Amino acid sequence: MARESSKSSGAKKASAKKASAKKSASKKAGAKKAAARKPSASPEELQTYYRDMLLIRRFEEKAGQLYGMGLIGGFCHLYIGQEAVVIGMQACCKEGDSVVTSYRDHGHMLATGMDPKGVMAELTGREGGYSKGKGGSMHMFSKEKNFYGGHGIVGAQVPLGTGIGFALQYNETDNVCLTYTGDGAMNQGQVYESFNMAALWKLPVIYVIENNKYGMGTSVERISASGANLHDRGKAYGIPGMEVDGMDVLAVREAGEEAVAHCRAGKGPIILEMKTYRYRGHSMSDPAKYRSKDEVNKMRSQHDPIDHVKNILIDGGHASEEDLKALDKEVKQIVSEAADFAQESPEPDPSELWTDVLIDA
Repeated sequence: MARESSKSSGAKKASAKKASAKKSASKKAGAKKAAARKPSASPEELQTYYRDMLLIRRFEEKAGQLYGMGLIGGFCHLYIGQEAVVIGMQACCKEGDSVVTSYRDHGHMLATGMDPKGVMAELTGREGGYSKGKGGSMHMFSKEKNFYGGHGIVGAQVPLGTGIGFALQYNETDNVCLTYTGDGAMNQGQVYESFNMAALWKLPVIYVIENNKYGMGTSVERISASGANLHDRGKAYGIPGMEVDGMDVLAVREAGEEAVAHCRAGKGPIILEMKTYRYRGHSMSDPAKYRSKDEVNKMRSQHDPIDHVKNILIDGGHASEEDLKALDKEVKQIVSEAADFAQESPEPDPSELWTDVLIDA
């Protein structure tokens, strides 16, 4: 029996060793294949994407710290992990294009060029914020940057984005509206009413579904009858859809360029489903116990959007570790100054309660 047991143990070890070698070879082959694939962006563009994603990451980390210190109240939904989606899409836009999104919105604001100081000051409810401290995390706007919010009602931004698309068409522009929504909003009736209207009138709207796999704490597979194939949700209305690797900024940009060209040519709306992932909970108050640490760590270590561009820059000889460290230092300084401004800016005067309020007589 002992001899048989020893023999069995040896066979298991040999099998495990063989599997490990196979896995290692597969990993090396994958890395070699990725290295051989040429990036569809110039070194300057790659550095810009890296910096812009890093700005969002460091900004959100600081926002999380300020929330923990009690300096940010109410709700606060961080965008950490999803940076490639908004940076890749914004790279396809031009002057006059519009953006509207849900409550996970700080990254979208920064991507459109809104000042980090004004965004952070709004988070802390200060006068220097984009909504003068009255909107907070979910209700910031910038007419200058054509950013129309931040909306706290699930799915409510979709009809608003459709309306913006109608205005762009009515005014005879070739601009588009990027309308961001999440997987958790994809069973809302107002979403499909919007799809129908946009398809009927061929509105220039790109519906960007940021599928981070969890609507609050529920897996998308448990709440959607069609599973995770959300890009097919427009088929009934004749709206084409694409599935995109939302953790790869270059893949996002490539799909975004195709979608933008589709809309500018007057072909109507299109759906892009970004397969992405958030590292933090749904909001700062969410402990995220519905998923394992291993799942999160695997995404961080194998699919991080910022590390992906970093590796391309270093492996391609376009930047050194020292260059990128210097860039990180520069970004951290910008975020630090934004945090200081947010804390030093005065609170709104009580009279502000009566301004910018629409009263229907």
